Parts: sequence; structure tokens; C-alpha cells
Amino acid sequence: MKVTKAQAEANRAHVIETASQLFRERGFDGVGVADLMAAAGFTHGGFYKQFGSKADLMAEATACGIAQTAALSDGVDAAEFVSHYLSREHRDNRANGCTMAALGGDAARQPETVRAVFAAGVEELISLLTQQSGSEKSADAATERARVLAMMTHAVGAMVMSRACPDDSSLADEILAVCRVAILDSLTSRRTSKEGASKRRTA
Repeated sequence: MKVTKAQAEANRAHVIETASQLFRERGFDGVGVADLMAAAGFTHGGFYKQFGSKADLMAEATACGIAQTAALSDGVDAAEFVSHYLSREHRDNRANGCTMAALGGDAARQPETVRAVFAAGVEELISLLTQQSGSEKSADAATERARVLAMMTHAVGAMVMSRACPDDSSLADEILAVCRVAILDSLTSRRTSKEGASKRRTA
């Protein structure tokens, strides 16, 4: 039976989403095309009808994963974002967690098309978190961007280091706890400083 255009698009989207989860769980090189298509419920031969190469799929799967992180972050303030991001729940759920933490190391060794998607994803998350801070149009927009970038890099690095330890390692939990407290403390200090400055201006 001939597959309709709508069904073909749905099948392609399903392969991309499946790949996004498998790549985050096993790494780009830990999943072959045959295994990936089988996991999605399709034959190996159908892959090249949908994608030009595995690298093309890697780029699209990366974009899919980053979009999921952005969607979960939309409308969430920085403290909520950090508290969830640096949690054991997130750490232990690689397949549905942050693509940057799961695949950032792999991406550095991949084609430029994949790295470009990572760069675009970083920009998207920085923009989203900056907008939610309410400072994207203020005079200190550049300072706010730098703060968000530093916070995100700190959080991603902490997740990578925690996952590098054995799952039942006390060090793995300690890394998350120490970095979570440090980032949340910096957010509290900044908020207190801004409130103090606002009161001085209105006094």
C-alpha cells in the first residue's frame, strides 16, 4: 500500500525523535543506522529514502532534542531551571535530558553541520533564558547574556562531570549539589542586588 505524504512526514519525524533519544542515551557513534531504524519500527532500507546520510539525521535529531529542552525551559525562571537541570532525575534520564550535556563531547568530533546545530541551540537557550529574566532590552543586556551563558555552561559542565562518575557514586551527587547551590546562591545575590538598586533609585 502506498504511503501518503502525510504518513511519510510522520514516519520521518518519528525516526528523528527516536534517533534523538537513542543518541542522547548511547552517543552518536553508539547507534548504527540498522539499530536505529529497528527501534523506530522500520527497515534499514528505508533510511536513505528519508535522509541523505547519518550525519544529516544527527543534525536533525540534535535540533529536535534541543527544541525539547527549550520547550521545557519556556516560562520557567532561572532558579527553577537550575533546580531541575542539576537534579538526579535529569542526570539519570539521559534519553530525554539535555542534548548539550549528553552529546556536547561527541559533537566536537562531528561534521560542521552537527556543530552548527549545537551552536544555534546554545544561542536559542541563551536568548530564551535572557528574555525570561526581563533584561534582554535593557542597558545591561550584554551583561545579562554573559551571566546566562556562564550559568548554562556551569550547569552543563556539572551534569557532564556527574554522569562521568558511577551512578551510585557519592561524588556524582556531590557535584550536582555543590554546583546547584553555587548557581542558586549567585541568582539570589543578583536578585538582592537589583532590588537594593531599585529601592535606592526610588528613594
